[in-house]
Amino acid sequence: GVSITNALVAAMALTSTDFIDGGDPKKGKERNYKVLQSLDMRRFGAQLDKCDTVACMAGSNDLMLGPLPDRSGESIRSSSGGDETLFWDLAREGRDQTNQFVESDGPVNAVRVFDFAMTISDMNNLVDLTAKSKDSQGRAYSAGVSNNGVYDRQRAVRRENDDKGRESIQTKHGKYEVQDIYFGTPHSRSGCLYQVSTMTVNGSMKLTFHPASPIVGEETNSKFADAFVDLLEKIANANESDKSATARSGLLNIPEGSLSLAAAALGVFGVAIHAGAWSEFSSNLALMKENVQNPQDFWDAFNFWVFFAVGHPLLQPILWISDVLHGSPGPMVFDLVPATFLMANILFIGATAWSKEFRGALNVAALSAFLTYVGAGLDGQAGLGDFNLQLNDSYQGQVVKGCPTYDEVRQPSMDSFDLEKYQGKWYEQKFHDWTQFKEVYDTTLDIKLTSDKKGWIDDFGVKGPAPDSAKLSWDKSPVANGAHYFMFGRVDENDPPGILREKGFGVEFPNYIVDVKKDPVTGDYTEAIQFQCLDRGGVRVFEGINFMSRNPVMTDVEMKAMHQRAKDAGMYPFGASEEQMHMVARRGEDEPKIDNSWQRMWHAIGVDKVLELLAESIEDGGR
Repeated sequence: GVSITNALVAAMALTSTDFIDGGDPKKGKERNYKVLQSLDMRRFGAQLDKCDTVACMAGSNDLMLGPLPDRSGESIRSSSGGDETLFWDLAREGRDQTNQFVESDGPVNAVRVFDFAMTISDMNNLVDLTAKSKDSQGRAYSAGVSNNGVYDRQRAVRRENDDKGRESIQTKHGKYEVQDIYFGTPHSRSGCLYQVSTMTVNGSMKLTFHPASPIVGEETNSKFADAFVDLLEKIANANESDKSATARSGLLNIPEGSLSLAAAALGVFGVAIHAGAWSEFSSNLALMKENVQNPQDFWDAFNFWVFFAVGHPLLQPILWISDVLHGSPGPMVFDLVPATFLMANILFIGATAWSKEFRGALNVAALSAFLTYVGAGLDGQAGLGDFNLQLNDSYQGQVVKGCPTYDEVRQPSMDSFDLEKYQGKWYEQKFHDWTQFKEVYDTTLDIKLTSDKKGWIDDFGVKGPAPDSAKLSWDKSPVANGAHYFMFGRVDENDPPGILREKGFGVEFPNYIVDVKKDPVTGDYTEAIQFQCLDRGGVRVFEGINFMSRNPVMTDVEMKAMHQRAKDAGMYPFGASEEQMHMVARRGEDEPKIDNSWQRMWHAIGVDKVLELLAESIEDGGR
């Protein structure tokens, strides 16, 4: 029930008992202590000060505390014991005396007295003479406390011609930030033997100790400051053994900024190991921008790249956290979340909220990990099948620029191609495509033409994450039983049969049907190879290759034959070789629908309905 200032007053009084009598206190002797407590008189004026004019409204009130035995502070600080009740009794006594002063209109009358004195006498000269007098220096008060409170809660002076009024002052101004503020009141010159002035900035209390000098020397002042802080740490159950300012503001004795610097160093290293790939990407990007006549075409293609370059690294921590969640031991809460996981999250959130150092380091580490992961994608080290991000990528040491024409990759099997027969459900077997994610499984494509045969819709069905991607959490996902999104395109009458114009994520690019395999009896298409390629200004931004079959599973022989047909089509340099493609995982057509407490929760809150409505609205919009 006491304020921070009340606690500071108690600490000053008790610490003074350890340094009274010239630093030679007498054990067993008791003394009374007079503490000068600074007050903000502006809030007590008959007409509240609006900071429109210069006004003298500083003030204070006297607190009489005691009698207190000499070395009372040392007794509380000592590891052998000491009654902390005395500290809180003093804090409450200071609170009660302050409340009595306020309730009796003491602040209002004090301002009036000083205002009257200023009108009838030369108060400034009187204060100056008193401050210079050796007879009064350090003798009027045992100690003084001036607590200016939290910096960000102070209200600024209203600016001229500013109708916004008085706003709170801030520590951040553009790229500049106020990190520390130390100030000192002049009470020590006019009567306080020991004086502390403090302000809280960025969650840390900044303490200035400035006693009456030379009565109190620097060595004594330093010992007094240490004893004062030790006493507060003792009362606050802080770590008494660590004297450093850093340890007082944190649980660990970690130098300020060291965690962020360490995270940044790892980030620099992560970028450096992929420096060549970043340099190549920058050069290609500059070339593309230079060669593209319409700036909008450049930005559409670049934004398309950025969307998926960002999406992949964001998915990784989600999957990791999901597996940590479902792998945590202990009792389950509502048969959904382990209690230990909830406790760990509370501790993590608390550490993030409490420690600016930890929060800053976490942000730097996240950015560093992101840049490293994208760099690995540019370098071809993060999965050639789904995250091969480099522009104008290379194959076997040779850079392959731009996109091929349809005639360069089209196979003889496409002679007399019938788009009507191409409709229907396809099972994706392998892909080289960074618009897809290797963490999904059971991918299907259901292709159908619009009624006028001028457009087509690709119903892209996925489930995820795959069991191998998230061994502990795959069946808890809201899309474990499947989700759909749609790609739309058009059939251009000027294109040869086998080219579909695909549109999505702000760009349009051709989808080449390179090769089909036909059933020897019915003539139906049983296998197909698709190739999408996006080129801007002679720079290949994206290539996508899909191996598809009408059957959910293909044999190794069938798959190798499909790779050979892709090689014959000249598609290996664009990502169709075995090492450059990702095989889509399959759970099995006959496997039952996943049903567990998580799936029941998703159903109860309507996630499955939302996904269905979203799919329907997208499909209707595409039509």
